[in-house]
Amino acid sequence: MNIKQAQFVVSAPTVSKCPGDTKPEFAFIGRSNVGKSSLINMLCNHKGLAKTSATPGKTLLINHFIINGEWYLVDLPGYGYAKRSKTVQQQLDRMIHSYMLQREQLTCVFVLVDVRHEQQLVDREFVDWLGASGVPFAIIFTKADKLGRVKARDNAEAWMKLLHSTWEELPPYFITSSEKKTGRDEVLDYIEGVIRDVSNPKTM
Repeated sequence: MNIKQAQFVVSAPTVSKCPGDTKPEFAFIGRSNVGKSSLINMLCNHKGLAKTSATPGKTLLINHFIINGEWYLVDLPGYGYAKRSKTVQQQLDRMIHSYMLQREQLTCVFVLVDVRHEQQLVDREFVDWLGASGVPFAIIFTKADKLGRVKARDNAEAWMKLLHSTWEELPPYFITSSEKKTGRDEVLDYIEGVIRDVSNPKTM
């Protein structure tokens, strides 16, 4: 996929304020400081599209970006950010859950995981919730350049092996680096394939 145009559309506080059309939506979410904004900017080849911040946990709304006039990239607030008040985090969790369960246009959720770390409980709980809720998703391992290709691959495979202990079928996963643009083509090709499948459903 070649991204020719990426433009901010709206920051919505609730699902009802999201765009009213039926274009497919691909949402990005992860723990704070996982490199979400940098990844979005890298995928869209647009340095200032998603606002990066030295302070984690700045995304508080459902942010829609229209890509090539054909689909939406959705930047969601992070989960499990310890420095937020419990009340604020609970409000954000409700907003995230309602979006994922109610938004018919949601086509796939990309869960971002820092490839440098062992599997964290907060990530595993979120992934398990997606699976139990029937929300289609894929995993994107970020910051691979901090480890090197072989170590990043080994860590990602170890993470997925732990998931396989309770999952019959594993979701797709990608290993990326925003700095080196590693994994960009793979993620965008996957999105393109999903859009194609949604647009041309197979008849039984």
